[in-house]
Amino acid sequence: MIKVVFLGTPKIAVKSLEYLINSPEIEVCAIVTQQDKPCGRGHKLSCPPVKEIAQKYGIEVLQPKSIRKEPEIIAKLKSKEPDFFVTFAFGQILSQEVLDIPKYATVNLHASLLPKYRGANPIQRCIYNGDSITGITTMITVLELDAGDICMCEEIEILPRMTDMELAEIISEKSPKMIEETLKGLKTGSLTPQKQDETQVTFANKFIKQDGKIDFDKTAREIVNQIRAMYSWPNAYTYYKNKMIKILKAQAIPYEGCENAAAVISVNKEGIEVCAGGDKLLIELVKPEGKGLMSAYSWANGSGIKAGDKFGE
Repeated sequence: MIKVVFLGTPKIAVKSLEYLINSPEIEVCAIVTQQDKPCGRGHKLSCPPVKEIAQKYGIEVLQPKSIRKEPEIIAKLKSKEPDFFVTFAFGQILSQEVLDIPKYATVNLHASLLPKYRGANPIQRCIYNGDSITGITTMITVLELDAGDICMCEEIEILPRMTDMELAEIISEKSPKMIEETLKGLKTGSLTPQKQDETQVTFANKFIKQDGKIDFDKTAREIVNQIRAMYSWPNAYTYYKNKMIKILKAQAIPYEGCENAAAVISVNKEGIEVCAGGDKLLIELVKPEGKGLMSAYSWANGSGIKAGDKFGE
């Protein structure tokens, strides 16, 4: 039996946690997650998705504000005498004292093919950059960010219209088995972690809200990648008559002689055609300021948008 403490927080980690809990070869003896946070208009405290799973199975939950700075939490973890820590989107930095607790190692599931896209935002960044392949990696956690030795990895194809939410769901589905196989391989010695190629390192920094603003001087393909990458947050957006319009779905279409960036070419049942970087951007799904999701065609009809109008103003 492999004794594990699971450290994770958001929805993407839930399937891995539940899989490990139900594995006949693994005992999840405790779960560490972020603190409950106010949510929604009423600011009602909401617990992390991982905590909900822990409560479902009656597993002890620890919620440190900062695990590195809480001796009582560290002492509690030491008392569990785990073989491994498993981290998946935990959201806190671990100290060497914490990393030294498990008998074998702390294993992290990272949502990229390391050493590419180290950091907090690999899922959105690979789509934003127009990649066609990404993946998942299990690694030995060290103090340096995502720099530990690689245990296992698996490629994932990024389809042309895939959003960050869709990619996150695929990663969520593929991660559990890889984590289990990594733990078993490390314990039996059948798996030998490999050093990362430091010459191939890239980083995936978080987006800020302002990163969502669309620049129509960019190519239509770059804008589509931005829209797909930011589908969950912060959303790609522009302005029309000084009101923000979030764009949730669009296509890039080759087009000759489109020099007037951000200008509307036409409105039809497919959506709104706009000049972008010399090509044509077909806007299909929008969320206008103060309204819900709607087709771009319906919004254009209600707003009186016509050829020659410009976005961003």
